[in-house]
Amino acid sequence: MTETTTPPRSEPLLTVDNLSTHFTIGAGRLRAVDGVSFSLQPGQTMGIVGESGCGKTVLSRTIMRLNLGNNIHTSGHVNFLGKDLLNLPMSEMTDIWGQEVAMVFQDPMTSLNPVVKIGRQVHEHVRKHLGASKTEATELAIELLKSVRIPEAETAIDAYPHELSGGMRQRVSIAIALACSPKLLFADEPTTALDVTVQHQILNLLGMQQQERSMAMVLVTHDLGVVAGRTDEILVMYAGKIVEQAKTAGIFHRTSHPYTEALLRSIPKTDQPSHTRLAAIAGRPPTLITTPKGCSFSPRCPYAQQRCFEEEPPLTESDQGHLTACWYQVGTAENREAWETNLASGRLATLAVAEGQIVDETAVKLTSGDS
Repeated sequence: MTETTTPPRSEPLLTVDNLSTHFTIGAGRLRAVDGVSFSLQPGQTMGIVGESGCGKTVLSRTIMRLNLGNNIHTSGHVNFLGKDLLNLPMSEMTDIWGQEVAMVFQDPMTSLNPVVKIGRQVHEHVRKHLGASKTEATELAIELLKSVRIPEAETAIDAYPHELSGGMRQRVSIAIALACSPKLLFADEPTTALDVTVQHQILNLLGMQQQERSMAMVLVTHDLGVVAGRTDEILVMYAGKIVEQAKTAGIFHRTSHPYTEALLRSIPKTDQPSHTRLAAIAGRPPTLITTPKGCSFSPRCPYAQQRCFEEEPPLTESDQGHLTACWYQVGTAENREAWETNLASGRLATLAVAEGQIVDETAVKLTSGDS
């Protein structure tokens, strides 16, 4: 497992400071993103990982000012090339969309206009931002479709989205996002609903286009396997907050947070016998309206102690540049002691029963990664 090459440190391209996005709904205030901070260097690739509902997509859409509505409350700062995006007039923000910051959306069937031909959807950004003529924009659209490996691009520009396969539609979405050579690209679950072979092709395509264009990229996914070897740094989110942040190698080789450990353990292993039961994370994520007191992951954590249910752990540096929000970090003596306490009390067996797993000391140890 290798990391991509990180460019020399310079002024951050993007700085997010204490960003929060809350939605007012009938049941109360939903804290989708709650105090997130990070920075992104030019040319860097960052992965944002977590289960569905942890705030990944809302975070990226908030940065791009795509969350609109009277029930949305946003606070904090998003600095992009010296501009505070959250305070820009919408007229200036629309000039940034596509030209400086772009997004590949999760579902191309809903992000593409079903009644507009592919060619027009690809080159409309070019005509708006670059002032190209219709002929020039059409020629560029064909080149863009070829660059994302769409066969017979001259014919494809006259097709409608429903006439293309899921993988081809996603390639069109990538071409649209790259049309004006943005400096920053958000790829929000770009391989959702695609088969494994097409997923691999799309991810390789994104990596190739990023290198050719020297742009920064934020890869949003629920699958740690997707960001392995494709990112420089990873943010792990849970319940709207960052619970672990580190270089990609640090996440995989020196995991500190129990939630990250659980995500890693849930990845299917090719060296396991056929029909091996997958290791699931016990319980369910919180609703984000009534998050538990203390650590949000404590109800599902095999190491949780009384302190975890009462005090929320701050995001602190456990190693050089490795940030973790946990009182009993994986690999520490305190973590081992917490594990043994919960094993003796039967709490681990209770968590295993919640997921229908075999309950004995050996099974529980295997589930936790203890050897």
